[in-house]
Amino acid sequence: MNGQSGTTHWALGILAAVGIFAAPPLVLAQDNPIRIAIEGQFPPFNYLDTSGELQGFDVEIADALCAAMKAECEYVTQDWDEMIPGLLDDKYDAIISSMSMSDERRAVADFTERYYDSPSIFITNKQSDLEAFAPDDLAGKSIGVSLATSQEAYAKSLYGRSDIKVYGTSPELYDGLAKGEVDVVFEDKLAAYDWLTNTKTGQCCEFRSEDIKDAAFFGDGAGIAVRKEEQALKTALNAALATITEDGTYNMINAKYFPFSIR
Repeated sequence: MNGQSGTTHWALGILAAVGIFAAPPLVLAQDNPIRIAIEGQFPPFNYLDTSGELQGFDVEIADALCAAMKAECEYVTQDWDEMIPGLLDDKYDAIISSMSMSDERRAVADFTERYYDSPSIFITNKQSDLEAFAPDDLAGKSIGVSLATSQEAYAKSLYGRSDIKVYGTSPELYDGLAKGEVDVVFEDKLAAYDWLTNTKTGQCCEFRSEDIKDAAFFGDGAGIAVRKEEQALKTALNAALATITEDGTYNMINAKYFPFSIR
């Protein structure tokens, strides 16, 4: 990992198009690797395998984007609650870690086009008698959320009469629900889908509410965060995202993790 703190400047170059109708892809002229922050605690989007290597949907998308830009990239694992501060402090150049483009985050960072979308949802133990999830319905109940997430902000804003229990990571959140530490958890639907579908402990629980979307809290999907002054990098990432969408790479990665489109 590159721990340098000096500001990296990016410039855009154009590769010769292959074929008369082919769009020339933007590539990044760079002096240093693009440093990409990924949490590593949000399966199936990003996680550390038994060897300590980053894996997941976000990682494969990042790999594909770097290949499309013909850019050298390196990954930096970063705790979620320090993601934006680390970007602003120039510890890395971009965040590809399932970050929703909320108004609060847009105020301090810039984002690419959306690369996937996922609603939030309430999840309970299968034995729970909870059927309604409005603030009045959950008054006096305990709601689990992950630290520094849009779900935490939403729950604390709207569910003031509930006991909001904050967990450090999504795996800890799921474990808390499975152990009965909370009545319900409020989580990103696609991340929870993987736990419910592909893990033994997830068999305890199920989706119970309707999908919840609120642009003020959850933005309009997950995007790649960059510093506001790094417009060349943003432009190159958007061009690369278009490339992997058009050539089928995105769909191939999508199908590896989900049996439905998340775009």
